[in-house]
Amino acid sequence: MSLSIGIIGLPNVGKSTLFKALTKKQVEIANYPFTTIEPNVAIVPVPDENLEKLSAVLKPEKITPATIEFIDIAGLVKEAHLGKGLGNKFLAKIREASILVEVVRVFKDSNVPHVENFIDPERDIKIIEEELKEAEIDKPIIYFFNTDLKDELEISELSEEEKKDLGLKNSSLLDDLIKNCYQTLDLITFYTIKGGKETRATKLKRGENILVAAEKIHSDFKEKFIRAEVINVKDLIEVGSWLKAREKGLVRTEGRDYIVRDNDVIEFKI
Repeated sequence: MSLSIGIIGLPNVGKSTLFKALTKKQVEIANYPFTTIEPNVAIVPVPDENLEKLSAVLKPEKITPATIEFIDIAGLVKEAHLGKGLGNKFLAKIREASILVEVVRVFKDSNVPHVENFIDPERDIKIIEEELKEAEIDKPIIYFFNTDLKDELEISELSEEEKKDLGLKNSSLLDDLIKNCYQTLDLITFYTIKGGKETRATKLKRGENILVAAEKIHSDFKEKFIRAEVINVKDLIEVGSWLKAREKGLVRTEGRDYIVRDNDVIEFKI
């Protein structure tokens, strides 16, 4: 099962607005062909200050962030587990997700009626909780209380330059949500540098060894692996180059049994 986050909730709580804001953050790079993905799936970059700083130092031709997948699942209603409101179909989609983000409506808007007639976040949480329980779905849940997502949607449509001009902070509510999902999935990030041409961040399950990481970079790397040279990303940023890092004794050699650490920069030797 691939690692993905399912966005769930009752109808008219703001799931589509959240999904649209996340979709605006899509990275259009060759490795991730968005044109072939269903419209209800968004692959978004993981906010990463280390990648930004590393790229500023190394100035690669291409920067490739780690990504995470969100699935927009249509609204559940009471008795969805009995098939009400196409509930069985939507519950099957939920089973495909690794964790869930439940959008809970807090905002009031007379133009957007609540399916249960009035706003009550605690009641809404209990309805979804009961439906998941009856469907025997037991996954981690992150609650996203939607006071009003319009501002976040507008911010997501701005360029980085426009955000700077307006004095907006780099981190947003969406960034925090993505980071929270990443951490809940117990993922870490490692980095690779491809001859100065590409600086790449890649996600990995915590506790995986170097061979799993090697295979994520290229299918041949696992079989052809000889050794790896490793340095912490902050050390590399501080000294400014791989050569200087090696001269200072900051680069270490690791073998096939090495467990990858969060923020490792790895050069695979094959």
